[in-house]
Amino acid sequence: MKKIFTISGLMFLLLVCYGNVFSQKITVTGKVTDASTGESLPSVSVVAKGTSLGTISDANGFYSISVSPSNSLTYSFIGYESQTIAVAGRTTINVSLTVQSNELQQVVVVGYGTQRKIDVTGSVTQVKGEEISKQASINPLSALQGKVAGLQIVNSGAPGASPQVTIRGTGTIFGNTTLLYIVDGVWYDDISFLNPADIESMSVLKDASSTAIYGLRVANGAIVITTKKGVRGTTTVNYNAYAGWQHVTNPVKMASASEYATLINETYNINKVTPLLFADPTSYGNGTEWYNQILHDAFTTNHEVSINGGTDKAIYNFSLGYLDQNGNVKNNNYKRYTARMTTEYEPVKNLKFGYAIGGTYSNSTDTPDGIFHQLYGAAPIVPVYYADGTYGDPSDFNIGNGNNYNPQVTLDYYNQKSQHYRFNGNVYGELKFLRHFTFRTSFGGDYAQDENRNYSPVYTATQAQRSTSSVLSINRTTNRNWIVENTLKFNNQFGSHNLTVLLGQTAQQYKYYTLSASARNVPNSSEGDLYLSLGDVGTRNVVDDGSLRTALSYFGRVNYSFKDKYLLNASLRADAGSQFYGNNLWAYLPAVGAGWVITNESFMKEQHLFNNLKLRASYGRTGNAGVPYNPTVLQVTQLPQYTAFYGTPQSPNTGASIVTIVPPSIKIERADGTDVGLEGAVLNNHLNFEFDYYNRLTKDAIFPLPILNSLGTGTSNNTSSSGIIGNQATFRNRGAEAVITYKNSTNKDFTYSISGNFAYNTNIVLSVASGNNPIYNGGNGIANGQLATRTVVGEPIGEFYGYKVTGIFQTDAQIAASKQTSAKVGDFIYNDTNNDGVIDSRDRVTLGNPNPKYNYGINTSFTYKNFDLALDFQGVAGVSIYNANIAYRYGNENYTQDFFDHRWHGAGTSNSYPSANVGSTANAVPNSFYVESGAYFRVRNVQLGYTLSNSMLTKLRVKKLRFYANAQNPLNFFKYKGFSPEVGGTPTNAGIDANVYPLYSTYNFGVNVTF
Repeated sequence: MKKIFTISGLMFLLLVCYGNVFSQKITVTGKVTDASTGESLPSVSVVAKGTSLGTISDANGFYSISVSPSNSLTYSFIGYESQTIAVAGRTTINVSLTVQSNELQQVVVVGYGTQRKIDVTGSVTQVKGEEISKQASINPLSALQGKVAGLQIVNSGAPGASPQVTIRGTGTIFGNTTLLYIVDGVWYDDISFLNPADIESMSVLKDASSTAIYGLRVANGAIVITTKKGVRGTTTVNYNAYAGWQHVTNPVKMASASEYATLINETYNINKVTPLLFADPTSYGNGTEWYNQILHDAFTTNHEVSINGGTDKAIYNFSLGYLDQNGNVKNNNYKRYTARMTTEYEPVKNLKFGYAIGGTYSNSTDTPDGIFHQLYGAAPIVPVYYADGTYGDPSDFNIGNGNNYNPQVTLDYYNQKSQHYRFNGNVYGELKFLRHFTFRTSFGGDYAQDENRNYSPVYTATQAQRSTSSVLSINRTTNRNWIVENTLKFNNQFGSHNLTVLLGQTAQQYKYYTLSASARNVPNSSEGDLYLSLGDVGTRNVVDDGSLRTALSYFGRVNYSFKDKYLLNASLRADAGSQFYGNNLWAYLPAVGAGWVITNESFMKEQHLFNNLKLRASYGRTGNAGVPYNPTVLQVTQLPQYTAFYGTPQSPNTGASIVTIVPPSIKIERADGTDVGLEGAVLNNHLNFEFDYYNRLTKDAIFPLPILNSLGTGTSNNTSSSGIIGNQATFRNRGAEAVITYKNSTNKDFTYSISGNFAYNTNIVLSVASGNNPIYNGGNGIANGQLATRTVVGEPIGEFYGYKVTGIFQTDAQIAASKQTSAKVGDFIYNDTNNDGVIDSRDRVTLGNPNPKYNYGINTSFTYKNFDLALDFQGVAGVSIYNANIAYRYGNENYTQDFFDHRWHGAGTSNSYPSANVGSTANAVPNSFYVESGAYFRVRNVQLGYTLSNSMLTKLRVKKLRFYANAQNPLNFFKYKGFSPEVGGTPTNAGIDANVYPLYSTYNFGVNVTF
């Protein structure tokens, strides 16, 4: 018995020891890298298979995890094939992950979450932050130009200026034309505050089913932006910097002084004015080249440092940025300082809290309004300075008042400085419970303040440019917005079914306030003494304005897939906005999308052409709540002329009148959109393609109905319309898009990618409540009160409209026999469109379309060993520009060299260009001569980089060191005779060039360092 007990005890001890040995954990460390490039991969998920144990690789690809020697580790990362490796008692396991060739398995950011590309039934394009940071763009939106099909971006050359962005055409006239930008869950109208280096990804939501979940703010599209977050592991410090210069490209050559004098004399001859202004034009020589005097190469530099890291419980990312950009106009400067902090803390499993906050401060030394028109029109016979150092005075040359200015004086006595403060971000909490549920709550806000101070001193520079009293003007604008969102998500996979249900609620407030004040005779002893209180009491003036809007929303979405083969997405959002009331208070915006992954069908298993093939279709309704403020409020106006005198004795009594007609109610503009897409891959997933066809109808669009002037009324409140506005028009944007990408690697040393995108869009007004009555606009830079654009049924929004030029009058006899008997030789001959024998406004025709028909881009990247090269190309076609500069004349302004070389200056000299008398009333009316092609093709970006080898990095004790040279917009090809074919504007004023900041190219050198 004792023997049996002894043997049993020994067996028990052996079992215990055996179990202890194999239940002991070991620490496994290693590094995860890209199989093709060898670069380290951060944020790779490392999980012990069949357990809840896991970790994430740090910024340099290193990881550490405690597991049983018998476990297997699964390594997974977005965009890469997952690997499962048995530990087998090893303590070091280095892993190389292969890029996932199946594009449909990629994860993209969508509204309120992420989805695999295979599950997306709408049109969504994602651009990674690393592609954005490769370009020397001040605003991250500019970096998207040419990278997303259907995304049109019009840049401004002004330092710090935001580009104008449109997705799939213009769909509104009086509504808000901007996109909705969602940054880490907070809604914005612009993202000029955001440092491009802080961005992890940007997802462009293009169709209605993708954007409908955001409701009343996304009729024009949306871009969802995710900023960089921390990575668990060791702390990493990154420093990125570049410095370079901006150079004006494609400058407009103006006529020389002698040529200018010749042209002015020709206008005198045509108008029979004697004596001629210049006795000997050739004596003036080249004269002053005003563009060369005021424009110069401008220095720009950018620096960004970030600290990234985390532990098992928390992750963090902190960044600081500094930008210093000089403008190409002398004295113009813009500086921006940014700070951003993101932190996420997980105190216990399934519960986490976090925040993403940022601050921006910028200041600028501004340029005068109209300086480019002055440079264009300034007389070259006038010197910048006389020999005694005083300013050249146009009055000394008797050239009249039209260009009686010296641009150097305008610049020297212009003193305006602007400041911008902005603090924004959000805090959130997230709880996972009952295995399949996730509740998230967040509060976000945006506080912004803009200050603008302008001071005009007492000075005497020329006879026309002088001021006997100083004027100080101050404008301050504040925006205080907040948003609260609560969402509950259910996600479960049961068998071949995958179901995700999202429910949410949103509350928002937007508060805007502006204050403008001015005073005269404020002394300028120093910059610190410019206060309104120091001005004359009787000259002080204060005006303020503001608005307050609130919104409440409820929304839900269902995503369902069966065997990754059949896909369904359906959503509904109910929105209420304080600018609406009654039956128009709530808007219900549904969306539905379906997808079919054809290659997952059994009948496709034997084919070898398509690696992936997916068909999708969607429908959705979105809204535009950005209607004019208080358009339905009937206002009473009190003016001095309404004063009445009566009584005994008579005394003044203030009178009042109603001078506006307002609509009884306004409701949201609705956009109903459909989209059909085909996505796929061939050639062993090397060649990927995506095609889309879309149709978007903007219904209940706000449009003015013309009213009789005899009613004695003006425009509707807070609008620039010439009638009563209301929801009374329908617009349509219809088009197609294509994206084709080829990626391959010939060996480990050489990889490359070539991607092209193309978009086609047509814009048309389908119906208006008033029938064919048009609205006219586009008067910027056009003399005599003429308007150059028309919006009417059957035509695009804001089309150019005017007379068709058929030639130039060569002789007086030709004029006498024509229908324009009051014309002069060298004037335009206009077509009698209606053949009634009279040239009048009824002969005007469509001249061009400022809405681009085609947008395209080509993006390439090449990597050979430690070298990398990126080449981006971009272009626009099927678009017109109205060159108002030519006839933007009030006297003897200058002309371009092109005009001088091709002008009519005698019978037979030209039948296409008019005489120097181009600024006359008859010649300056909108006509086809001023409408030019706005098509262009450019080399958008070229960047060549070199990354030091690992052996060199070890010696330098840094983790990564890359040097690069970059050129942005180095080559531009276009026929337009102005500075730049990128001319924006509001929908009914788009494409009119009357004062465009010149296009520039940027050349810089930079460095990326990781410690």
